[in-house]
Order: sequence, then C-alpha cells, then structure tokens
Amino acid sequence: MELSQSQRSLIEKARVLGSGAEGHVLSDEVCAYLVAVIVSDLDLGAEFPEVPHPVPGFFSTADIERLTLSGVRFEPLAERLFNLDRNADTYFACLANLHKRRLKYQRILRSQPIPTIDQVGPRGLLQFGSLTPRALGALLFWRKWLYDIDNRAAQETGYLFEPIIAYAIGGAPISAKQSPIKREGDGNKGRQVDCIRERRAYEFKMRVTIAASGQGRWGEELQFPRECRLSGFVPVLVVLDPTPNPKLAELTKVFLAEDGEAYTGAKAWEHLDGLAGPTMARFLETYVRGPIEALLAEASDALPELSLAMKDGTIIVSVGGERLVIQRQPDGLAEDGDEVPDDAGDVLPGV
Repeated sequence: MELSQSQRSLIEKARVLGSGAEGHVLSDEVCAYLVAVIVSDLDLGAEFPEVPHPVPGFFSTADIERLTLSGVRFEPLAERLFNLDRNADTYFACLANLHKRRLKYQRILRSQPIPTIDQVGPRGLLQFGSLTPRALGALLFWRKWLYDIDNRAAQETGYLFEPIIAYAIGGAPISAKQSPIKREGDGNKGRQVDCIRERRAYEFKMRVTIAASGQGRWGEELQFPRECRLSGFVPVLVVLDPTPNPKLAELTKVFLAEDGEAYTGAKAWEHLDGLAGPTMARFLETYVRGPIEALLAEASDALPELSLAMKDGTIIVSVGGERLVIQRQPDGLAEDGDEVPDDAGDVLPGV
C-alpha cells in the first residue's frame, strides 16, 4: 500500500526544521537511517533484509551528522514500515524531530558567538581584584558563552520535550492562542497546555523542586487545574521524577481538589505507556525515559572537575576526564545568540 497523503505530509514536515544557518532538512540518507533505527527498535529486522544489522545506535556517537544510511531508498522503506505498524509514522515523526533538534544544537555549539567585551566588561567590577584582569576577563567570556548555549538549549528543549510526549500518547500541545482552556475572569484569553487528549489537559514536568519560583509563576501553576475544570477538562499532572518535597505535595493536592489526576515516578510512566500503546511506549522508553533516568541516576552534589579551552578554532570541554570537542564554525549565525530562534512556533507533525 502506498503512502497516504497525510503520511507524505507528515514526512515532509518531519524533515524540515527552521531556516537560515541553523535550519536543517533531513536528507533521504538520514531518513533511511531513522527508519532503520525504528526497524531495529521494533524487532522487525526479518521483514527488512536490506537494512544492515546492527544499525548504529541513535545515541552512539558525538558526531551525529554521520548517522546516515546509503544504498537503501527511503520512501519504499518507510512505506513498508508504516504498513506493518500503524503507529510507525508517529514514531518516525517524533524520532525525526528529536534528531533535527540535536543536529541544530550541534550547529549552535559550533557557531554561537563568543561574547564581546562590551557585553561582559562591566560585570568584571563585581569581582575585579579577585583575579588578574587577564584571568577575570577569560572567566567572564566563558561564563557568558556557557550561559548563551544553555539558554539556547532551554529554548530547543521547550520546543521538543512536551510535544514529543504529547504526540506519543495520542494528544497534541496547544498554544495559548488556540487553547480551549480559558483564563478565569477573562474568557477571551486562552492558556497554553502541554497536551490535550480527548477531555484531559496534561501538565508534564520532569521534576518539581523545593525551590520556589516567583510567586506569580507558582500562582499560575496552582491556578491551572481550576481553569481546566472550569473549561470542562480534567486536569492531569504527570511528574517523571518522584522525589518528594512540599511543592510537589502542594501541586498534587490542588490537582486532586479540582477533580483531576496526578501521577509521579513509576506511576507516571505507567500512565503514559498505557495511553501510548506498545509501539510509542517503546519510543518513550528508549528516547525519553531511558536518557532521563540515566541522568537522574548520576545526579550528584559533588561536581567533577571541569576545564574549558579554545585553540585554533576548537573548543575542548573536559568533564571528569571525558572530552567533548567542538569544531567552531562561527560564520552565519545571528549576531545576538540570545534571540529566540526563528522556528519558535514549530511543533511536531500531527495527524
């Protein structure tokens, strides 16, 4: 059976991310690789003898631009896969979006401008005398560059994390402009929602920390369940890390008081897996839960030794004896690295 028009549209949306120097279009060779990864993930190798086994793992290399598969036509491969598993097209869309964001962030690391003295110089007054001017200047430059790339990471993750989970469970993220969840006291103003599935409005969180955010922001979070109920939706809180603290207890209590639901830790993953079904539950386990739990398991208050060096256009980051090498390609990036990327409105391809 040939690809349907909706599947072709999904593929085309999945292949493209943004525009300009940071934009990316996935080639047929990259898309064929992603299909081969899915074939391996779903244990369908016997149905695809032309796909090499084992296929390089998705998280197997730092140079992710090398993850391609040549000599195998992408579209016929995708067509057969989608016919074998009705959820494989969503799997492909989610995996392609994850890969594009990783490729884009690799480009950000290579091209994020080094700060100028005009940006960081005045900040030196706060520590002048604690180091020599040369050492303090270097610290200020590194500190600002790390801040910039972390800020960009937060932006890219915001466009990726909740939407991937939303589509995996058969829902969709909703912007404030399109939201059916209305602000209490202002029925013309909608509220952004991480995911709406049928009559349930989901709030996804990796962790609720004991550190209070600004009172206004925390008040907004506490108001969300009530506004969902008043809008005719069941509020659902999903917190992936079960670490207990008063803030998590308070938020859970508010959701339950508004006839909502709350799931944390293992129960959160069980809830998501039940909604996702076997195929997309495999995606969540492999590309969301596995990496997150690996990071949480290694979290420690005792930080390892860190060093940063730049020489001849190469940045070398050493952490606890491991090295990350970044080949700089500074041309072509917007001058202000703090700007919101031009693809801020992009979301995962839907159905």
